[in-house]
Amino acid sequence: MTQKTALITGASRGLGAAMAEALAPTHHIIAVGRTVGALEELDDRIKAKGGSATLAPMDITTPEAMQTLCRGIHDRWGALDLWLHTAVHAAPLTPSDHIDGKDLEKSITANITATATLINYVAPLLGEAGRAVFFEDPVVGQKFYGSYGATKGAQIAIARSWQAETARIGPRVDILTPEPMATATRARFFPGEDRATLTDIHAEAARLLAILQK
Repeated sequence: MTQKTALITGASRGLGAAMAEALAPTHHIIAVGRTVGALEELDDRIKAKGGSATLAPMDITTPEAMQTLCRGIHDRWGALDLWLHTAVHAAPLTPSDHIDGKDLEKSITANITATATLINYVAPLLGEAGRAVFFEDPVVGQKFYGSYGATKGAQIAIARSWQAETARIGPRVDILTPEPMATATRARFFPGEDRATLTDIHAEAARLLAILQK
């Protein structure tokens, strides 16, 4: 297969799904997510646009599953052109002195440990010429975002370290900041927000991809 490949972790909904659809005309999409039905719906939308996808319904917090996935990518395609990491655990908003231990542990596992593990597995597939993309969130450090903010910030800190380490040797690592979008994650954070004022996820996916092409 000569078509480029794009691995998208967190592809079942939101920005990940929108990025998958936007990339489908030029890339074979390897879509990772926990919700089988949502992945199948994404596959239908990609096929309707003439694209193709490989669905990988699995949890990124399971190292063995991620190892098997990356080995499968190597065996089938030999390498990977692009990795977009949109998967995140959004813990409920709460005052810092009321952070739930289980929510914090889940946030650490999904947002920090899984990211570091994936970098370890995906980096050899990207090689020198591939590209990895992470997504920053401006709410980090704001009130009530203790569990999410701390672990999302740590995730981006890992990405920035990798970015600095690979600046001369590759792969290229990009960190983008999306505009506020009408996603399920944001709806959990802001349940009464007027969603009509938010950016459409497909428009935002197109904007972010345009930045990557510069």
